[in-house]
Amino acid sequence: MPHIVLLGTCDTKLAELLYLRSQILESGGPTCKVTFVDVGRTPSAHEHIDVRQDILAIEYAPESGAKDVASLPRGEVIRYMIACATKWLAEAYTKGLKDPDAAIHGCINAGGTGNTSLASAVMREVLPIGLPKLIVSTNASGDMGPIVGESDVTMMYSVCDIAGLNYLLRRILSNASGAIAGMAQAYERSLAASPQGVNLQQKKRVGLTMFGVTTSCVDKIRDHLESNYDIECFVFHCTGAGGRAMERLVSEGVLEAVLDITTTEICDQLCGGVMDAGPLRLEAPLKAGIPYIVSVGATDMVNFGPRSTVPERYQQRNLYEHNPTVTLMRTNAEECRAIGDFIVKKIKHCTKDAAQVQVVLPLGGVSMIATPGGPFHDAESDEALFSTIRAGLKGSKVLIVEDERTINDQGFAVDVAERLIHLMGLSRMGAPQRMQ
Repeated sequence: MPHIVLLGTCDTKLAELLYLRSQILESGGPTCKVTFVDVGRTPSAHEHIDVRQDILAIEYAPESGAKDVASLPRGEVIRYMIACATKWLAEAYTKGLKDPDAAIHGCINAGGTGNTSLASAVMREVLPIGLPKLIVSTNASGDMGPIVGESDVTMMYSVCDIAGLNYLLRRILSNASGAIAGMAQAYERSLAASPQGVNLQQKKRVGLTMFGVTTSCVDKIRDHLESNYDIECFVFHCTGAGGRAMERLVSEGVLEAVLDITTTEICDQLCGGVMDAGPLRLEAPLKAGIPYIVSVGATDMVNFGPRSTVPERYQQRNLYEHNPTVTLMRTNAEECRAIGDFIVKKIKHCTKDAAQVQVVLPLGGVSMIATPGGPFHDAESDEALFSTIRAGLKGSKVLIVEDERTINDQGFAVDVAERLIHLMGLSRMGAPQRMQ
């Protein structure tokens, strides 16, 4: 019995949401259940609304206390209802973990920018990656980075506004209902195949971070780990969202070890690039105390869009057009010292178990284009990075490994992979387990 939560502002979109609800029930079959939650500004009365706005706003008010939602400015209304809906959905989701009959298998919303901001914030905060989330939005064809974030929210463009059930909107909402019903059914089947409380996982889950200029290294690591050990690798493209997704999965307990080969997102955080993972990068694996190897892959570059978008202050720097939509800027010595300092501070302040953390420095080059003869080869800047990390972690219990090879050297990749295996305490497939 797929159970789908429908979030919507009934004071402005009731007819459209009721149509969406009816189509979900039709697509989901006779056992499908929809819980319709009103997250609007003012209460609406209808027999199919399962969680009324006034109940949500009062009984699920944040700790700061209940407010008269109708009197609040629009922006504050959205923030307040995000808090209320998050509290309700967290309670409902937790209940479903304990009671299979109450389990949630999908969540959907339809609306404009306000609806999209509200629903996406609630979905991202409460629902784990893998549980279906779909938003039909009037701005789904724009920049969805702030909406999707590091989650797996699926966006569908409504084409016309969600205001009146014309034939086109009915078609799109019908398609959306089929999509969420199908995803929810698939998710429900996956839960049935792996019941709560029964751990069918055999392979260890390892996160790897990759960029185009470190692909050769990460591909070799992945092949080595999966060919020789009971390991399943999860590779994250370091686009900002990629690093955040990796860290979120560590926090959710999905990943059991991380080989953070590519930490280029730190460069964008410090220098204003477009692939910034935020100021918390590196923290989740360090705080979790899991086996964690940090390297400095692609710290020779900051990412921007087309060359015309590179900030004026950087126009005279060493720029490299990776492709027509991506321009890279070589980090200089000062920036490399700041990157090294970022890594040192995170390790010093966030490490739960120093014995589980190692830092590996590929002295021969930190990316495919930073080796001798390459466009980003800059020994002085690289040494500024390496020396900052050496000095900053001197006397700490964290092991620093200096390797003369380049980051994409295949032997380097295998050796780093084996270092992680040692931290994880694993044996090769078919080999007898080592005594502890």
